[in-house]
Order: sequence, then C-alpha cells, then structure tokens
Amino acid sequence: MNDMPTPSRTGFSSMLATLAAAGSDFKISLPADWLQGRTAYGGLSAALCLQGGLRAFPELPPLRSAQVAFIGPATGELTISPRMLRQGKSAAFVAVDLVGDAGLAVRATLCFGAGRELPHQHSGHAMPTTPPRETCPDVFNWSDRPNFMAHFDGRLAGGSLPLSAGPSPEMLVWLRHRDPQVRGDLVSLMALADALPPIAYAVLESGVPLSTMTWAVDMLAPQIDNPQGWWLLRGQAETLCEGYSAQTAVIWHPDGSPVMAMRQHVAIFAKR
Repeated sequence: MNDMPTPSRTGFSSMLATLAAAGSDFKISLPADWLQGRTAYGGLSAALCLQGGLRAFPELPPLRSAQVAFIGPATGELTISPRMLRQGKSAAFVAVDLVGDAGLAVRATLCFGAGRELPHQHSGHAMPTTPPRETCPDVFNWSDRPNFMAHFDGRLAGGSLPLSAGPSPEMLVWLRHRDPQVRGDLVSLMALADALPPIAYAVLESGVPLSTMTWAVDMLAPQIDNPQGWWLLRGQAETLCEGYSAQTAVIWHPDGSPVMAMRQHVAIFAKR
C-alpha cells in the first residue's frame, strides 16, 4: 500500500489536477515540495509536457517516443504550449514548449503511432532477478536530497546506493509514487522515470549540483497500466567525463514486461 501524502506533501495526482486550460495552452504553479531547488525537476517537466499534449489532442494513438531538451529553469508559473506538427494515417508528431518566469525551459517532441501486426515479436530486455523488495535498502536516504524526492519510494535491488562511492555507476531500483491515488499510468511513469539522481551518483561520495540536458524515451509497450505502483528500473552510466555523464535505463512492469528504454545526458558540476 502506498503511503498517504502528509499535510506538507502535495500528492502527484492533486498537483496534476491543478493544470488549467488557458486558451490553447495550459498553466500550472508547482508547490515547493515538487521542486529541485527553484525549478521543476526534469521528469516532472517532461510529464507536464506529455499531459499537455494528451489533453490538447485526446484522440492520439499510443506514445512511441519522446525527445526532451531541458533548456532553462522551469520556475514560477509554467505555461505548457502543445502544437500538432504533423498527423498522418498512423503517426502524429506533437511539439510542446514549457515556459517559466525565466523564458523557455523545456522543448519536447512527442511521437505517437498506431499499432500494426507483424509476423514476429522480439524483446531484448529480460527483467533482472531481484531480492525480495522488502529486504532492499532505501534509496532516498541522504539528508540534503532535493524536495521532490520525498514523493517517491525507492528500494535498491542491485548496484550501489547514491553517494556510496560504489565500484561502478549502476543501480537496480524498485520505484513507486507515494501518492495512493497514482495508478501507474503513462504520465505518472514519466515523472517517476527521472526520480533517481544521476546514475553516476553511485560512484560519488558527496552530492554535487546537476542538470539534465537531454532525455530520449522509447516506449516498449503500447499501454501503461500498473495498479501495484512498483516499477523496476536498471540504470547504467556509460561515461563520466569533463563534467558530463551519458546514461541509459530500462523500466519493467512487475509482470516482467519491459515498458520504457531511456538515454539521458546530464551535466554534473563541481561542488559549491
């Protein structure tokens, strides 16, 4: 059972319900407990772009991929502006800009596509075996973690904990929203998929400022539905060089089916 939101914590579902239509755009002001410093964290910004696109164009086929560029801080009242780039018989491309007080913050390109029958099926992502979830240590356990991480529960099933100076930059983590009203749909999964710190944190000893620059998401399943709330994420940092880290991740449904593959480029700064 998910934890109930505390009075000082705004549940994801309650926060998302405040997204209001403003002509062809949408507007939202985020509570402080959903911020990373002064700005919305990357996964939430991407989830808001996705929600805006789905609300503007409700008849779209399933999401197949998303490319997201984090251009500036998403601060103050946020405006989400979706527009249809092209819609064909089976595919549609939607562009979404998220603008805050400091100007353009996020630009997302969302690709939607209808399914079709093929003679063969293949998946190269077998779900890893994990210890019992209840025996796994808490991931979000350091004192100066960003505010938004209080909304998530994470259990380390493999690799190293963040800021543990582990031997390699790898994490295998069970993740869920703490909000009991979240039912494991696509928008909530987009927000959850970026809940962890950079995978490079597994080899670091102390926290440093960071900023995701770009995020590419490929959907591996046409529909997302997970009432259990838990998802398994395996992340690996391929490089950590000159203040940047390139990382990949895959997310599985508890039934073992892969649902999302991701590539992310993160700027990691020297400690202030």
